[in-house]
Amino acid sequence: MRTAGALRVFVPALVGRLSFAMVTLVLLFAVQRSTDSFAVAGAATGAFGLANVIASPYRARFVDRRGQRFALNSLAIAFAAGLSGMAALTAQSEPPAGVLVGLAAVVGLFPPPLGASMRVLWGSITEPGAVRTKAFSVDAVCEELLFTTGPLIAAAVVSAASPPVGLLTTALVALLGTLGMTSSPLSLGHGAVTTAPRNSSQPLRQSGFVAILIALLGVGVVLGTVEVVAPAVADSQGSVGLAGILLAAFAAGSAVGGLLFGQRTWRNSLVKRLLISSTLMTVLCALLATLGSVVVLGFGLVVVGFFLAPSLVTGYLLADDITAVEVRTEASSWINTAVNAGAAVAAVMVGLAMDAVESRLGFIIGGGMALILVMAASVPLLRNSKAAAVADQLQSA
Repeated sequence: MRTAGALRVFVPALVGRLSFAMVTLVLLFAVQRSTDSFAVAGAATGAFGLANVIASPYRARFVDRRGQRFALNSLAIAFAAGLSGMAALTAQSEPPAGVLVGLAAVVGLFPPPLGASMRVLWGSITEPGAVRTKAFSVDAVCEELLFTTGPLIAAAVVSAASPPVGLLTTALVALLGTLGMTSSPLSLGHGAVTTAPRNSSQPLRQSGFVAILIALLGVGVVLGTVEVVAPAVADSQGSVGLAGILLAAFAAGSAVGGLLFGQRTWRNSLVKRLLISSTLMTVLCALLATLGSVVVLGFGLVVVGFFLAPSLVTGYLLADDITAVEVRTEASSWINTAVNAGAAVAAVMVGLAMDAVESRLGFIIGGGMALILVMAASVPLLRNSKAAAVADQLQSA
């Protein structure tokens, strides 16, 4: 934070990212209140989420090509305009369900990749090693806290005013945060590239990058499993409010893990760190099924969450390490895409499975799926890591 210009760009970036923590809840309530249907509301939020995941790498590539100021501002304006259109539509009585779902999908195409862009800036002002790890850890922890407080803020705005006002507030937060970030000297320094990056420099073409994404897909499966199973356990106990406490425990564990991870100087490689943290996370997720008491389950979720932020941070560091400067926004965005995709798949598959089994068994199902993915990624990752080590030794000799 003492690095010149860091706070000037980081604070507005966090403000803009707060809108992403608010949007799902306000969108859900806005559509539900206007249609009196949770089915339509679920379809709208699902369409938004799916479009967001699919378009994420392309938005990041747009930022890499055209520069942060032009690309992020353009996306933020389109995102805010789409949310404003949703607000106007949901303020009407009985709007067409198909139009609502379609517009939600369109809005999901435009959220500006502020997180990935901020990590590129962190990479430009810090040297590889301990300081960059700390920077990425602080970034991940702050984002985790945003997604803990964002829904609370969204719920407060919806309760005090109305869902359409919540959508307009979310649009304003996204726009102000993005404009504040892109007007900073650090962000202005990341302009458009004069020549298009070669195909060989694309993130997915880098050796080991797909394996990294597979491992983080497993991390996302654990995340999605917890988000589905923990509320189901709370509901089985007759307390919906307990779901918030259990999810907050998971988020708190991630925040603590991220802070401690950033404070330590690590000797083992990034690949080993990713495999260790993701493997422990998947195994511990499965073991949650053995915890009978809800109180003990809460502490168990803290322990599982402890490995979430370190896994994400290591993924970001690996993406930064193996890709060229001109494609790093896209590379960082792919990390988020893998985690979000894993969470979405787990939400569907674990949710379906829990219709037939006791809710806690969902932890075993999700943990098992995640462990398979991490193990599948470990072989190519370790092979590439050994090959790189041998190449370094030959070069130094």
